[in-house]
Amino acid sequence: MDAVAAPSGLALDPGFVSLAALPPGTTGHVVGVGSRDTILTALERRLLEFGFVSGEQVEILAEARPGRDPFVVRVGNTTLALRRREAQSIWVEIARSASP
Repeated sequence: MDAVAAPSGLALDPGFVSLAALPPGTTGHVVGVGSRDTILTALERRLLEFGFVSGEQVEILAEARPGRDPFVVRVGNTTLALRRREAQSIWVEIARSASP
């Protein structure tokens, strides 16, 4: 999948969510950054440079209280602090726990 495209089934698959909506402890894989309908913004290009590319593992490590902003995320081997509004265009497939 192209790293700049949000998944086409986004509205149908509850497993694809914006990184900004995830609580601490959540892990998953990046599905895309941005959307198919618009050209990448400077921020979205920067997020790709930071490593938010399709297939990369991502984990929410911590968040500030009381406002939940900024929050700490690990993408691959890189740890970053992001504002929720900066992470809204990063689409993630949540890791599903194995059933016993």
